[in-house]
Amino acid sequence: MHFLKGLVLSLLPVAAIAAKKSAVDKFQLFHTKALSSSPLKLDDSIYGQLTSAPRDYSVAVLLTALESRFGCQLCREFQPEWDLLSKSWTKGDKKGESRLVYGTLDFTDGKNTFQSLGLQTAPVLLLFQPTHGPHAVADSAPLRYDFTNGPQSAEQVHAWVARHLDGRPHPEVHRPINWVRVIAFTTTILASVTFLSVAGPYLLPIIQNRNLWAGISLIAILLFTSGHMFNHIRKVPYVAGDGRGGISYFAGGFSNQYGLETQIVAAMYGLLSFATISLALKVPRISDPRTQQLAVIIWGGVIFLMYSFLLSVFRIKNGGYPFWLPPFS
Repeated sequence: MHFLKGLVLSLLPVAAIAAKKSAVDKFQLFHTKALSSSPLKLDDSIYGQLTSAPRDYSVAVLLTALESRFGCQLCREFQPEWDLLSKSWTKGDKKGESRLVYGTLDFTDGKNTFQSLGLQTAPVLLLFQPTHGPHAVADSAPLRYDFTNGPQSAEQVHAWVARHLDGRPHPEVHRPINWVRVIAFTTTILASVTFLSVAGPYLLPIIQNRNLWAGISLIAILLFTSGHMFNHIRKVPYVAGDGRGGISYFAGGFSNQYGLETQIVAAMYGLLSFATISLALKVPRISDPRTQQLAVIIWGGVIFLMYSFLLSVFRIKNGGYPFWLPPFS
């Protein structure tokens, strides 16, 4: 009995060293495979070997369902980002100093794993922490990444993984150069420069035209003073019923308005502005006195009628407003 007891005690350190060596060899085996193809393509068996304890390394596994018959749009959208992250990490950590292995388990290859984990949706990203060694954690349960906000970028997942790997290297994500975008951008710039150099002599007088900019400024002022931005922010209706089978064009109260109301008010402001500008600039240049007098009467009448209508609209918005002008009361 003493001999057997002594034999068992003498073999314990050897067993511990063998288990440690086995764990180290297991990481080196999977890391070597990842250097040639990352993320590792897993099945039920390889998933069990990779995530089983003892484990002195971390494992990031994406459980997904890429086949079209499963209808997982999020899986297909995230897969390129996952491939980019795993390849960038593995390429930046060829020596395996971060002690992290990336793997992908598709539903067609890992139905038993999905059933054992009780998964009903995909994708699911699990991060297994070491069970022993310098980076071991007390809780051996895997950490789960949240996909509730929709497709995630490689940089977002990288930040999440790095946050749980304190004291270890975190190789950055390196996106490949999008040559199509570079060529398209360069072509657009060259085409724009060519167009401006050829059409510049013709466009410059138009761009420098003071009347053009005055007109654009006037239109912008009319749009914003009539409530155009209010309509876009509040999503107001275009018109509304008046409760008697008719249509109400103006909403009561200063905090309400309709889409058509904005257009009517903008048209009134525009006509008043045009009439005022004509009286100030155009009419004084008329050489014939009678024509000039007639123009003053016409534009003065337009201003009077429009201002009367504007006051009536203001009374609709504010029933207590006491002022008005004929013919609109």
